Amino acid sequence: MLSLDKDFLKGSIPPLVTPFKNGVVDYDAYAGLVEFQVREGSHGILINGTTSEPASLTVEERNRLIDVGVEAAAGRVTVVAATGSQSFAETEILTKHAAGKKGVDALLIVTPYYSRPPQRGLVEYYRVLNAMHDKPWMIYHIPGRAAVDVKLETAREIDKVCPTFAGMKHASLDLAYVSDLLEAISHDLRIFVGLEDLSFPMMAVGACGLMNAVGNLRPKPLSEMCEAVWAGDLNRARDLHHKLFEINKAVFYDINPIPMKYMMKRIGILPENEHRLPLMPATAELETRLDGVLKKTGLL
Repeated sequence: MLSLDKDFLKGSIPPLVTPFKNGVVDYDAYAGLVEFQVREGSHGILINGTTSEPASLTVEERNRLIDVGVEAAAGRVTVVAATGSQSFAETEILTKHAAGKKGVDALLIVTPYYSRPPQRGLVEYYRVLNAMHDKPWMIYHIPGRAAVDVKLETAREIDKVCPTFAGMKHASLDLAYVSDLLEAISHDLRIFVGLEDLSFPMMAVGACGLMNAVGNLRPKPLSEMCEAVWAGDLNRARDLHHKLFEINKAVFYDINPIPMKYMMKRIGILPENEHRLPLMPATAELETRLDGVLKKTGLL
């Protein structure tokens, strides 16, 4: 495992949505979202995560989002670039582009989805990609979407053969896996929470931060929760976790980022509530339900 400075690559790093306008990526609006995250106290931004609808973006669009995000961040916050795809060829192009950007601090590479590779395939996949760059990188572990788990033994083997391996975004309900992973590899391993419901519990057992979609809407409480955990103030961290309960649940009232984009547009963070097929905007019934959440939480 790559040894990192104790203050590097940690905290709340929300996966930003991708703004569209008339079917085209709105890069100016995207730069505005980066500025919003900086202003609200996020510790970093994640570009091209699941919340950005990466499967509906072209390789060129994903690379351009990285360029725009780096420029807008201007070194003020950590920039993590998600460079994984179902295709090794696409992942190679995306990884080389992001790794070549001076302003990209780390990479996040999802397990190849749809193909359901064997565990030995995951080890070789990441070994070959690691050889292409020298950036710190993390596995994006999201078995619910990718249909493949990274077994503990596989994570150990990846750590052995990948010199710049630094951690994992863990988007699974398996909380015990986090403790197992820290014990098996190192307590300095960077593990980011990928499911809102487990934000506080996972940080309490050793996760270093959050990569949560809800950070698009409420960045400040997430960064404050991280800082409370670091300060040992678990009562405050738990209180913040519960204050986010309604919003956290609302993220999954439909497929992410459908609820998130509607709420962001509703309160003026996002100029347009637009998606690319096969995703679609919220239904009228869902809009009413989400308006209720926004009112209950004081955002509307």
